[in-house]
Amino acid sequence: MNRKLAFKLLIIAAVTGVISIALAMVNGVVGDRQKYRDDAVTSIESSYAGPQMLVGPVLVRPYTERTVTLEDDDKGAKKRVEHVAKLTATSFPHVFDVRGTLTPSERRHGLYSVTVYEFAGHWKGSIEVVPPQTTGHVEWGEPYLAMSVADVRGIVGTPAVVVNGTPEMMLQGAEASTGWQPNLRVPLRGSKELQGRLDFTMDMDIAGTEQLSVAPVGDSNHVELHSTWPSPLFAGQFLPRTRDVSANGFSAAWDVSSLATGTQVQMESNPVKPIDLMSVNLLTPIDPYKLSDRATKYGILFVVLTFGGFFLFEMMKDLPIHPVQYLLVGFGLAIFFLLLVSFSEHIPFAPSYVIASAACIGLLTFYLSYVLRSVIRGLGFGAMLTVFYAAVYGLLISEDNALILGSLMLFAVLAIVMAVTRKVDWYKGGSDLMRTNVTSTPPPTPGS
Repeated sequence: MNRKLAFKLLIIAAVTGVISIALAMVNGVVGDRQKYRDDAVTSIESSYAGPQMLVGPVLVRPYTERTVTLEDDDKGAKKRVEHVAKLTATSFPHVFDVRGTLTPSERRHGLYSVTVYEFAGHWKGSIEVVPPQTTGHVEWGEPYLAMSVADVRGIVGTPAVVVNGTPEMMLQGAEASTGWQPNLRVPLRGSKELQGRLDFTMDMDIAGTEQLSVAPVGDSNHVELHSTWPSPLFAGQFLPRTRDVSANGFSAAWDVSSLATGTQVQMESNPVKPIDLMSVNLLTPIDPYKLSDRATKYGILFVVLTFGGFFLFEMMKDLPIHPVQYLLVGFGLAIFFLLLVSFSEHIPFAPSYVIASAACIGLLTFYLSYVLRSVIRGLGFGAMLTVFYAAVYGLLISEDNALILGSLMLFAVLAIVMAVTRKVDWYKGGSDLMRTNVTSTPPPTPGS
């Protein structure tokens, strides 16, 4: 390869490395802003309420079991020994039904907005009271319905609880059961020795941040959620059986059997195991930081293709372009991503992308018109950049098809480059680079 050409390629590679460092610094800025946003979420959670996980209610009946055994004393004589054990009997709902509406809103912390909600929930169910298996004498304590709310600060107002037609009061705190630790209880006044079936209803409003989870504690579980939020993410161990998501909001319904979940076993294990959940996250439709981070990953592709176009143009037209001009154009490409994340903190992502790309394309088109000594050439490169920015935006907003679209775009670019350079003799340099021996006239034969 021509030494001059090799040196030029080395210089371009060095300039590309410098721009890569600049892109990495921009990506670091995006990461820092994302961290600040996460800190804002934590701050709002600390003063509002965090993601909520609702477990229960289940019936807990504390009791004391007294058993007498015959044991040998030190002299080998038999004696009666009484053993006292404090235990709890837990009964899970046979039918468990939760329905409610999630009303989303936003809380701001400086530049950052965080999605919060209020859940107006209605619980109802029935519990079959099953006596514990014991051979001793049982003394029953006061039974209660136990449940857990991840962040009790989110409870709005006073919950209304009705058990077997009798209004009951919900209180904070509950004794530890076998493994699960509830933090709310509804004492069941009246008979300590419950029998038959227990029917309950409960109305409670709960505030939280971004995520709501419900544990399927019953033998048969039905959960219905409705909201005006247009972009939910259904998570947890179970997806909704039916869902309807539109620009006006979503509706989702879960139907889960105890045969399909280990929630009851998990709650009674000691130590308690992670509980199976049905969850929904109120995702921001377009997270500017995630999209900006993804956009910067395409930055080096912008640089390589632009510099490649410069290089081919330089060789084809014998028009030298100084390394400093390569560097300035590279910085112009890199600053686009910084403008993008800056604007997206104040206005929606789509107009931010349009403004940032228009500013950079306009600046580069103006500059390249002088570098390439032709307004037409500058406009040509500007048009190329416009198509490129538009293609990348399509990749960013099309998460499900991003891989295939990106692959097709790279294939198309490679095909164009190969088509343009198919006759290049890379062993030549300068203005001779685009000339080939294929079309040259053969030397005359001797004596002709």
